[in-house]
Amino acid sequence: MSETKSSRRWWALAVIAAAQFMVIMDTSIVGVALPKMQGELGFGPGNLSWVFNAYVVAFGGLLLLGGRLSDLLGARRVFAAGWGVLLVGSLVAGLASGVGSELAGRAVQGVGAALIAPSALTLLMMLFGANPGELTKAIALYGAAAPAGGTAGVFLGGVITQYLSWPWVFYLNIPIALVALLATPALMPRAEARSGSVDVFGALTVTIGLAAGVYAIVRAPQAGRASTVLVGALAVVLLAAFVAVQAKRRQPLMRLGIFRTPNLAAANLAQFLLGAAWIPMWFFLNLYLQQVLGLGAFPSGSALLPMTTLTMLGMIVVAPRVIAKAGPKKTLVGGMAVLTAGLAALSLIRPAGSFWGDVLPGSLLAAAGMSLAFIPSLGIALSSARPEEGGLASGLVNTSYQIGSALGLAAMTAVAAANGADLLTDVAALTDGYSAAVVGAAVVAAAGAVVAAVTLRTPGVKVREEALRRP
Repeated sequence: MSETKSSRRWWALAVIAAAQFMVIMDTSIVGVALPKMQGELGFGPGNLSWVFNAYVVAFGGLLLLGGRLSDLLGARRVFAAGWGVLLVGSLVAGLASGVGSELAGRAVQGVGAALIAPSALTLLMMLFGANPGELTKAIALYGAAAPAGGTAGVFLGGVITQYLSWPWVFYLNIPIALVALLATPALMPRAEARSGSVDVFGALTVTIGLAAGVYAIVRAPQAGRASTVLVGALAVVLLAAFVAVQAKRRQPLMRLGIFRTPNLAAANLAQFLLGAAWIPMWFFLNLYLQQVLGLGAFPSGSALLPMTTLTMLGMIVVAPRVIAKAGPKKTLVGGMAVLTAGLAALSLIRPAGSFWGDVLPGSLLAAAGMSLAFIPSLGIALSSARPEEGGLASGLVNTSYQIGSALGLAAMTAVAAANGADLLTDVAALTDGYSAAVVGAAVVAAAGAVVAAVTLRTPGVKVREEALRRP
């Protein structure tokens, strides 16, 4: 391979990592801005989490469709289309004047992210899949872009909200999207389109079913039992219909047989539980810093920098070395256990607490756990699938994490509200609610450690484990 072509691959990786950076930044950048948006747009305590969930539900629900389109139409085309959709959604969200238009813009952003994320991972595998050592480095850099996006989100969200205004947290996406659109044709590998059908019905049932399930969980403390059961039943019916259709279609959105691939189901379940534990912690920690400790938007964003910076460094520097010595299974199980310990420490937050005593120690421990758990679970999920199903595997692992994030946040929002977080003027009640939510996240992380230990089969990991090790 020529030096010029090799250099171009790493520039392409920079754009792919920027894609991961952006889709995660768009989840985190709104966190610091939430109190301002709540006041100006009229969100109530019960529906504020939908600023996050509208994005994540559309993102997670349509990722399988994005992966299928990537396999059929070519990853490069879908990657570029996703940036265009994200640009439009960011403009709508920034111009929003009420709850409805804001949530619509966030949902459109999620659609764009659902096209970008699986096609980005497919492009990464096309560029680096032939060299296990380079693939390890590429996955580590790609994985590190997630906490980097989280870091940029909380920090830039604080700066922008404090010194400009909250709409600029969305306008920031526009120039980055334009640069990505210009760079894609020159850097990304071309893939021929393949014949096949697109399961639109499956995409609709899984997305609407997921949205109904999240809505039922979030609204459970406020809505009556009959309403909650009705919406929850609708979610179950739609998701069951999705599975039934996938089992019968000749060209399904998600081939159910893929879960028989050794360790793929286990790795995706680990990603699901990882998202369900990590995102609620991040969401409620943001609110604790501002609504209980009284920090402004900029200091609150800055307070989360140590955690997100450590996560990024851990993914790039530490996780690959630990995987090389201990193997991916032990690294994943250990990471989930460390994350559990960090969340347990964060659950001890106090109404009269401080950043140094109540936030920093636990957040750093949680960051170490996240960095150790994320890379092996992602790598196992990607390297387990057949090459021709790279888009499906990419969409599936992203779906697992995003659906876990949405359902985890929905469940912990209900837990927080049931324990006093809906009493915005009572600092002690807020703290109790936020603490209960973080306890719930710790339970989820502990379950993830147990599930990974029991379900990951070491012999199956070894078949592809060279794809996760340094040379």
